[in-house]
Amino acid sequence: MPGGTSQRVITGAEYVQQITALESDRRARAAFLDLALQIAPPGAALFDFGAGPGIDARFYAEHDRSVVAYDVDAKMCEFFAEHCRDLIAAGSVTLETGTYPDFLARHRADGGRAIDLVTSNFAPLNLIGDLSELFATFHALTGPSGRVLASVLNPYFIGDLRYGWWWRNAPRLWWNGRYSVLGAQAPIIRRRLADFAAQGAPYFKLERVIRGLPSNETQQLIGGQRHSWMYMTTCRFLFLLFQKRGFGN
Repeated sequence: MPGGTSQRVITGAEYVQQITALESDRRARAAFLDLALQIAPPGAALFDFGAGPGIDARFYAEHDRSVVAYDVDAKMCEFFAEHCRDLIAAGSVTLETGTYPDFLARHRADGGRAIDLVTSNFAPLNLIGDLSELFATFHALTGPSGRVLASVLNPYFIGDLRYGWWWRNAPRLWWNGRYSVLGAQAPIIRRRLADFAAQGAPYFKLERVIRGLPSNETQQLIGGQRHSWMYMTTCRFLFLLFQKRGFGN
């Protein structure tokens, strides 16, 4: 995802076509979905934040999870409503719409949903400037043992080193913990892991960092050796698992 240039906003059916075109993106999505099912057993309640066209929400519901989903983009929600029409009618999927401030206010006010796992796939968290208020909302949404699983852009991805914008912003990543580049919908913010952890506190603890690839692929890429620096740099996405504070920590 090169940054620094303005892009046309792609939504709905066109977005689905784009995110399923590359094999690497399909593998990353499959790895995330598989991990979510491992964390949240059948019967669990999931909240899909930044749900986009509903691909993930449908997958979760078809695997015996109940799903509440939210996206800010009206056209994306239109596609979602059609794509998941039968599941919405059956009550296994609920779609929330509205502005992002409305989303925050709504759930900070009511709370009490007792969601088991909040998911956020394909880097919605990289579009949020103030993650602390979002994690406060996730805290209100989740039950005592609630978790957050987020796919985020890897700021250390070796494939980005070919771009001038990465080198221009590397000092800011080092000193400030984050930097942003121009995106189609909003600035795209790349963050160090320490910044994600700080933004999640005091509501959630960053429990695990997982490669954004199927479990056997990083082994092949690094010759079967688990060197931490190679673990971090060989994939475009990282999966971050947060555990709600007060539950065993």
